[in-house]
Parts: sequence; structure tokens; C-alpha cells
Amino acid sequence: MDATPSTAAVTVTVTELLTERVRLRAAHDGDVPDLITLRTDPRIRAHLGGPRPRAAVEAYFSEHGVAPLANTPGAYVIADRRTDRLLGTLTLDRRSADRPGHVEANGSELELSYVLRPDAWGAGLAEEAARALLRAAAGELPDQPVLVVSQTANERSLRLAARLGFRPVGGLEEFGAAQTLATAPLSAFAGRLEDGDPTEVA
Repeated sequence: MDATPSTAAVTVTVTELLTERVRLRAAHDGDVPDLITLRTDPRIRAHLGGPRPRAAVEAYFSEHGVAPLANTPGAYVIADRRTDRLLGTLTLDRRSADRPGHVEANGSELELSYVLRPDAWGAGLAEEAARALLRAAAGELPDQPVLVVSQTANERSLRLAARLGFRPVGGLEEFGAAQTLATAPLSAFAGRLEDGDPTEVA
């Protein structure tokens, strides 16, 4: 379907989701040290354009705090459900029409993005969080394509996208690197809670 102003202007509005192991919530000030790590750790940033200078990232959070992230609809911290420690971030936003990588003529499709701390890799936490968010979105929004755009060299991210049900539909170059574009219909994530991946709206 073509994007229309009514679908392109919105993303999911739920403010908090709980799964068996994670809590999706808004960022708060206690997350700042881990948010700095997400932007400066060379392992995390290996396929995201490289680490940003720590001093610049610290200055940004000193000036702005977490408000830009906390006040953005569709942007969540992935937190450990037991400890509330930040594990990563997860965003379901609109991919700007002026960027490459679209499946609709008008662009502005929903785009799923995720990043986790290295000590949270390999346990299926990003997949658990992403399924919960996509299920919530499928319950709120009309059916439409969802995109994942990942650097082609980032095999871990592409495997996660495949497990979620996204299929590659093309390639592009952005940020000086080859990227893979994958898509899935939002309706594919609709389902009852008893269908698996139990999710609670907090």
C-alpha cells in the first residue's frame, strides 16, 4: 500500500511494554552512562559508522539530557525487567523520504532500529523486545510495510531481522557502506498474547 499522511505521521504510542525478561520504557537520567556507552563503544559502533568521540557525547547529554530520546514517540530503552538496567535501545520510527531505501513511492515507511550493549548480545533479548514492540504496533496501526536497514557486513543484525520475519528486498549505499534493505508487513506481527512471546502493556 502507498503511504498516506494518516499513516506516515504516526508510530506506536504505547509508553511501556513488559515481556518475560525485558521492559520497554522511556529513557531516564539514570540511563545516561549506558547511553554514552552505546554511542562510544567500538564493538557496538563497528557497523554504525564507528564510535563517536566520548567528550562530544558526554557534552551532548550534559546539555540535553535524555529528553530528545524520552520524548520521541516510538523510541524505547530496552531494560532488564528485574534490575531496570539499560540493555539497549529500540525504535520504531518513520524512515525519512529523502533517505535511500524504500519500498513505497512516497517513502516514510515504519523502520525498526535496535542496538544492545555487548554483554546483552546472544541471549535473544533484542528479538524478544522487537517482537513485543511490533505486536503492539500491529494492534494500533493499519497494516503497512516495516523496514529494517542494516549494514550488509553486520551479520548479527541481519540474522535477527530474518528471525523476526523480515526478508531482504534490495541493497543501497548509505554512510559510506553497503546496506541491506529488508521488509515485513506489520500485520505479520499481530497476534493474541497466548500465541507466544507474552507481552504486557504496563
